[in-house]
Amino acid sequence: METHTLRDFCQQLPKTELHAHLNGSISDHTLTKLMRRRHLGGQNMTSFEKGRSRTLDECFQAFKIIHKLTEDEESVKMVTGDVIKEFSQDGVKYLELRSTPREEEHTGMTRRSYVEAVLNAIRSPEISALDITVRLLLSIDRKNGAMVAMETVKLAQEYLLTSDDCVVGVDLSGNPKIPGQDEETQALLELRPHRIGHGTFLKASRNGTSELVEHVRKLKIPLELCLTSNVKCQTVKTYHEHHFKFWFDQSHPCTFCTDDKGVFSTTLSEEYGIAATTFGLSPKQLWDISYNSIDFAFAQHDVKDKLRFTWNEHKHLILRK
Repeated sequence: METHTLRDFCQQLPKTELHAHLNGSISDHTLTKLMRRRHLGGQNMTSFEKGRSRTLDECFQAFKIIHKLTEDEESVKMVTGDVIKEFSQDGVKYLELRSTPREEEHTGMTRRSYVEAVLNAIRSPEISALDITVRLLLSIDRKNGAMVAMETVKLAQEYLLTSDDCVVGVDLSGNPKIPGQDEETQALLELRPHRIGHGTFLKASRNGTSELVEHVRKLKIPLELCLTSNVKCQTVKTYHEHHFKFWFDQSHPCTFCTDDKGVFSTTLSEEYGIAATTFGLSPKQLWDISYNSIDFAFAQHDVKDKLRFTWNEHKHLILRK
């Protein structure tokens, strides 16, 4: 397929985004608005130019800059709305955002008010009018310790019951370069997670690589694969060496995600296009990956049925081109 045709196909393809960190998804346009709001000048240094790589530690430094610009509820609500609009413009029909509830003593923002700000954006009339369904995962950042983790879990439990199905789960996130990484991986897999983000360390584990892989294969745990994120963070050397091919060849459930579309200067359409050109995927294979990812969503059955109807409405129009 020619480049421009592939680009158009990936843009028109209805897509699910199941691994998108809210703050990492903030675009340069929104960052500029935030900086103006804070009366800050100068050039934004948080996004990665096309083809440029940074270390994993440098990635987390970028998030620190973004967090300083989103220290109050109004900023959080604004960026949430902008991120959702941009995903919708890229053809995403179902979006699961994930974010760590934060408190900022000097602005008075609490973890609860942070969650409320995100939910208020999702429920706003402007967002409700878009052709996109949005859900929220509350993230537990490793570095914040057990007490904060439990507070986040309790918030998730509460909003699971009171947010009209908007809060749908908990995500474990943060810098994975910690002591006892292999032990953590094994412990988490024993909890039988519903999905695995990235999966870059499954095959790179020092101990029992084949055992970990076999465990994931046996349970058919879907993988949220973020090609550009992994290459730019250098957890995977090149696109051609990405572990997608390993899992795809075994018909293991996988989906493409952006991780942090703002920080890594990408879109979900671009990720599908990169996968197609790197691994020789046909339009039908791209379609199947997108359609099957509906099964992995943390959504109610009626929502999934509506999504499948939407996909099937688009199918013949897109695949016949």
